[in-house]
Amino acid sequence: MTDTLNRVNQFFNARMAFRDDIVVWKQQDYWATPIEFLRQGAGDCEDFALAKYFTLREMGVPANQLRITYVKALELNQAHMVVTWYSTPTAIPLVLDNLKTAILPATQRTDLLPVYAFNGEGLWLPQSGGNKRVGDSKRLSRWQDLLTRMRAEGFVINE
Repeated sequence: MTDTLNRVNQFFNARMAFRDDIVVWKQQDYWATPIEFLRQGAGDCEDFALAKYFTLREMGVPANQLRITYVKALELNQAHMVVTWYSTPTAIPLVLDNLKTAILPATQRTDLLPVYAFNGEGLWLPQSGGNKRVGDSKRLSRWQDLLTRMRAEGFVINE
């Protein structure tokens, strides 16, 4: 599995440019579909994370092993988004990030402070121990908007 994670992480990190939403989309905060992201060749951290997440899902990685994790990047003092992969429900996740090319366990990413995590199955808060589902991702309007636009592009979404 780590080979698959590395290939996906490296594919996007090496080929796509980081650009703020205001530059690419003329909006403050826009979650691009993977197709939009690839078409533009650039995007912000959410676009990297979402493209990696859906690529891994399409490659057969189960949703219960993947989360899109909203963090505070402490060195940059700003919000950031990454993908986390759990080998088991109680494992320390590996972090796929556009800021660092190496995939590292979350315990080694002391530069990131988790705020919340989500996928199509739910919403988690780190204060609850990280593995306790505290809600439904349907509450996240940007996530729902993204899924709607992906379906319109022809994606079969099982989220």
